[in-house]
Amino acid sequence: MTVTLRPGRSDDLIEVGALHQRSRVAAYAPFLTTETLTEPTQAALGQYWQERWSHECADHVLTVAERDGQLVGFSYLGPDDQGDPTTGLLHAVHLEPAERGRGLGRMLMADALGEMRSRGWRAAALWVLQQNGPARRFYEQGGWRPTGATQQVLIGSTPAVLLRYRREL
Repeated sequence: MTVTLRPGRSDDLIEVGALHQRSRVAAYAPFLTTETLTEPTQAALGQYWQERWSHECADHVLTVAERDGQLVGFSYLGPDDQGDPTTGLLHAVHLEPAERGRGLGRMLMADALGEMRSRGWRAAALWVLQQNGPARRFYEQGGWRPTGATQQVLIGSTPAVLLRYRREL
């Protein structure tokens, strides 16, 4: 039952998309409607990840977590979306719902922060849904702090607010 982390590959992307969908449904179900969470589908998110990776693989890092040969989580990071060359952006940490609370998120976070340090970034940033209390607590326990910056987004047709968090490396 050992978890291993490894660099993501292009042949992981369909399963990354499926896991992303399962993770977001479990995390967002307390505050988003079922209709909102049915789109995009697992297949559509797999396609999204294939397209995204084709454009970003040169300067982004996908790390996958496997337990007994099965994909159970991933992280995705790259340069800051605000253009700060000293800051890396943690785009995603997603887990199989059954993995929540078992330490895998902390393992992926520690790995992502180490990768950011190795790239010479001095700080890390991320965006998290304002309504996602468990994720916000997870990040705050890991030393992340809200910056006060917000971003309006649509999840399906549902408006949502993202909060920007930051921490020193």
